[in-house]
Amino acid sequence: MQTPVQSFAGQALAGDGLTVVLGLGRSGLGAARLLRQQGQRVLVLESGGGEALEAKAEALRAEGIAVQLHTPLAAASFAALAERPARVIVSPGIRWDHPALEELRSQGIRTDGEITTAWEALQPVPWIGITGTNGKTTVTHLVAHLLASAGLDAPMGGNVGRSAAELALERVGAGRPLPAWLVVELSSYQIEAAPAIAPRIGLWTTLTPDHLERHGTLDHYRAIKRGLLERSAVRILNADDPDLRSRAASWDHAQWVSAGPRQQARSAGIEPHLWIEAEQVMGPNGPLFDARALAMPGAHNRQNLLMATAVGLELGLSGAVMEEAFRSFPGVPHRLERLRELEGVRWYNDSKATNYDAAEVALRALDGPLVVLAGGESKRGEAGGWIGELRRQAAAVVLYGAARQEFQGLLEQGGYGGAVAAVEGLEQAVPLARELAARHGCRAVLLSPACASFDQYSDFEARGDHFRRLVQAL
Repeated sequence: MQTPVQSFAGQALAGDGLTVVLGLGRSGLGAARLLRQQGQRVLVLESGGGEALEAKAEALRAEGIAVQLHTPLAAASFAALAERPARVIVSPGIRWDHPALEELRSQGIRTDGEITTAWEALQPVPWIGITGTNGKTTVTHLVAHLLASAGLDAPMGGNVGRSAAELALERVGAGRPLPAWLVVELSSYQIEAAPAIAPRIGLWTTLTPDHLERHGTLDHYRAIKRGLLERSAVRILNADDPDLRSRAASWDHAQWVSAGPRQQARSAGIEPHLWIEAEQVMGPNGPLFDARALAMPGAHNRQNLLMATAVGLELGLSGAVMEEAFRSFPGVPHRLERLRELEGVRWYNDSKATNYDAAEVALRALDGPLVVLAGGESKRGEAGGWIGELRRQAAAVVLYGAARQEFQGLLEQGGYGGAVAAVEGLEQAVPLARELAARHGCRAVLLSPACASFDQYSDFEARGDHFRRLVQAL
């Protein structure tokens, strides 16, 4: 094993402390390279081993970054280092309250989330920070597409696409001009580890119970999200979300958007900044453009459209420019992504629906009857609304993966009366869904798992890609 002492030979900078980066995942690699590019001494600690990680480690060592594999995240691992770290950079996958991190903090060692490195490197670029339980990925893509269509240099990253550290490295390291804006999707994991991030524009799409196995309570989860918006100069919130709407009076200033008529928001005590009436997106000075400009189905996507429109108005874009951009928006992979039509049946990939609430939204967005594919690694949450939509919309449900028996019990308890089948994986689920759609006269087949993917896939994207391949091969 290569030691930190060997790795730092000839590299030490006078008075320069050691920064430890945890993990050789994408965010860890980006942060390590960005910090090294800024002249810092960096050591990456990785708990795993094997050929693939060794190859990554060798590539970093060639760039002057020390790496230790087979090093568990534990207080003893830090105590064994030849030098006390000045700072530790944490990836989003590591619990912020991990005992080893708590021990470091008690010793006065600074701990920061990976995304903080990008925030520091990209000053003074203004950020558009987008968070929410559901909808944040679609809104992030919409805002990035809108700004690009308007000719603005505004790359997208964070919790979607490239890590923010990779984006920073691409611009700062290559000596390119800094972007005009940065469009950043921020998960609760990233926000809690980066209290320094204060976006110029903050957007909050929705709030429903999620990640409670990590955050413990809904109140704690909500407080993390709220912290980002309170640090934002401009705050854009979704007036149609019940949780956000119920706390409207607690905001001293915010721009609220509603996909319904103006009076509907006013009846809830909210004066909307944007709303929809007579199929027109309405703003403070009158109609802006046709609300049907965005082709994606569902009322929730109208909310997403309005949130992106609020950003456009803030940046001075005209209604005509925004309408043209939204009409050319191609949609988001794995989010109600229409794959094909076969034998009169449409096939949709909604692999991004990793919880009950997201899956419920997808069911409401489509015309039934449907065949629904659901399963994977189950998460804590309230399934009642999802089962209610299945009763209304789904003629058949195909369950797969680790949650299939648990979900079968939930459907029985919830009084679901359609056909239910349980199979091991998507290889069996897809052809069976085709048969069931023909048998029950269904309009569409929808993969909307209501589960994490980690029982069978590395992430929801790998799951959605596999589903796409299986459907295209039919």
